[in-house]
Amino acid sequence: MSHTTRAESASTGQQQARRQNVQPTQMTGWVGWVAFAGVMMLLVGTFHVIQGLVAVFRDEYFLVTQSGLTLNVDYTTWGWTHIIGGAVLILAGIAVFSGQIWARTVGVILAMLSAIVNIAFLAAYPIWSVTMIAVDVLVIWALTVHGGELRE
Repeated sequence: MSHTTRAESASTGQQQARRQNVQPTQMTGWVGWVAFAGVMMLLVGTFHVIQGLVAVFRDEYFLVTQSGLTLNVDYTTWGWTHIIGGAVLILAGIAVFSGQIWARTVGVILAMLSAIVNIAFLAAYPIWSVTMIAVDVLVIWALTVHGGELRE
């Protein structure tokens, strides 16, 4: 396609946008942060599922017994909490890539809940929990500040 043909095509697109009262959108470099948030949601969700499976099937793996947790809850309960929350986080992470507003909202809420659950799980696996909390904060930031750009 020649340079003039591209310019004519671009101006035709702008004219159509004006006729439909639609502003042409400019995608910025921040879209990468939203994609990062989606990928991290998939990753954190997967981590939660794995952590949940370990808690359900091999609770002696953790550093403290269930009485040493912040909340005195059976590891099986913790495991299912991680598995279900992780699965929902994975689904929301997939939906973030399509630019769905509900997915961004669910992603922020689940990242907040993930951070809270990891604070409660801190005694059982401290380094892992702190890492998960840091990633949750990055996901919240990326989805709230730059989330609308991916849809465009």
